[in-house]
Amino acid sequence: MRLPRRRFLQLAAANAALPLASRSAAAQAFPARPVTIVVPYPAGGPADTVGRIMAEGMRASLGQPVTIENVGGASGSIGVGRVARAAPDGHTLVLGNWASNVLNGAIFALPYDLLNDFAPVAWLINEPLLIVANKTMPANNLKELMAWLKAHPDQATQGTAGSGSVSHVVGVFFQKETGTRFRFVSYRGLGPAMQDLIAGQIDMVMPTAAIGVPQARAGAIKAYAVTARQRLAAAPDIPTADEAGLPGFHAMNWQGLWAPKGTAKDAIAALNAAVVAALADATVRSRLGNLGLDITPRTEQTPEALGAHQKAEADKWWPIIKAANIKAE
Repeated sequence: MRLPRRRFLQLAAANAALPLASRSAAAQAFPARPVTIVVPYPAGGPADTVGRIMAEGMRASLGQPVTIENVGGASGSIGVGRVARAAPDGHTLVLGNWASNVLNGAIFALPYDLLNDFAPVAWLINEPLLIVANKTMPANNLKELMAWLKAHPDQATQGTAGSGSVSHVVGVFFQKETGTRFRFVSYRGLGPAMQDLIAGQIDMVMPTAAIGVPQARAGAIKAYAVTARQRLAAAPDIPTADEAGLPGFHAMNWQGLWAPKGTAKDAIAALNAAVVAALADATVRSRLGNLGLDITPRTEQTPEALGAHQKAEADKWWPIIKAANIKAE
């Protein structure tokens, strides 16, 4: 039995509309449940603090709770691996940084590919490092420090957060760029290293700004330079390495958000929009700024910018790490 032409056209139109309606409903449904941000470091540390600030700032835009899951161990590689294996539905992200999502690729034999097994979401913040020494160090500026180190090879000690840590890799980079030699002393984090620096047990540390600036402000250490292209708003009296006599000595402990590879573009777009809204919020900006962190410019808060930056950092730092034969402890 043949359907009347009008009825046939009505049914055809209804069937044609179904896929479009389904796609629209799916797009509107994200996120369908709470979003988890894996912080690949223990609770209470700098990365955890940034993660919790971002989680609070993203909730309103996403319309779902955003929770933090701390998965520490192996310099962040365990937590990053947890997200590499997660379902690519946008509900599980990793808040990675320069160490976990770049340096580890040259230090560990990872069961995942840092550059190809993740979908970039947004580049969040940049945190430069400081070049600091204890108060008994004879050098009073960076040029004098480099001269003193050259005159006393292998005598000075630099505290680090362990082999392959940010502070260790930057120390190796400093030796390469200045032609100096000194010994590395590993600690279970930069906090204990800074305590020994203040006590005069070691000569130097290259800490993140959040750890070094408060001690420099208090006059407990000598601060020679910041590894950024501009001076820190939180410590405008500390010159850049460029200004202090070591041009091109730049290193940032930047942070970003990634999802598992294969996450839908609509989900990535929604997550990125939530990040952009959070980083534009005055409260979020104030809290991050008080930690000595520079928020990435709006034009660089994109997935494309994060992916390109991660690749450029790998191209720069992996050869340095491999040439120095830095291995995981």
